[in-house]
Amino acid sequence: MRFKLGLTGSIGMGKSTTAKMFAERGCAVWDADAAVHRLYSTNGPAIAPMRMLYPEAVTDQGVDRSSLRAILSLDPGAFKKIEEIVHPLVQQDRQGFVESHPTEICVFDIPLLFETGAEAGMDAVACVNVSREIQQQRVLERNTMSLDQFKQILLRQMPIAEKLTRSDYVIETDTLEHARTAVQDVLIDIERRLSDA
Repeated sequence: MRFKLGLTGSIGMGKSTTAKMFAERGCAVWDADAAVHRLYSTNGPAIAPMRMLYPEAVTDQGVDRSSLRAILSLDPGAFKKIEEIVHPLVQQDRQGFVESHPTEICVFDIPLLFETGAEAGMDAVACVNVSREIQQQRVLERNTMSLDQFKQILLRQMPIAEKLTRSDYVIETDTLEHARTAVQDVLIDIERRLSDA
């Protein structure tokens, strides 16, 4: 029996690091952000529809993310149009992963898991969590966005309190040790559930 665990959380909360911890424990991990990069790469499935919608954002190397950010800053309505193209393609990519990985526990690293309704296809959901102060510090230390851009992203995401309430497991990521212990506890519980099934 395969167990599908959704892994989510807000930006800067340590989701990618936590996903690596699951991989180190033998889980197959699918990364939604990596799937989008594949879709946006040269000859990726999103290239043709994106070229029709926003030709200025497509180059010989694929979809140019800086051009997309410029479009989105001028037209907030563009998010919905882009999502209508990307989300079905991401779902196809995820389904292909499921079919090609018979691993007992598959982890799906999906930042917008609840926002896109992807939790419906999961057996359980784990949400990473850390204080707002640490979250903001981590994001700004990356030097990839301003404080205003960070706040704009938070406005588009479901509040973390709601994500935590809707999740089966909470993984605190204030330290690597706490995160590793929580990952181990989640896997012990999933293995128990699998053996009881």
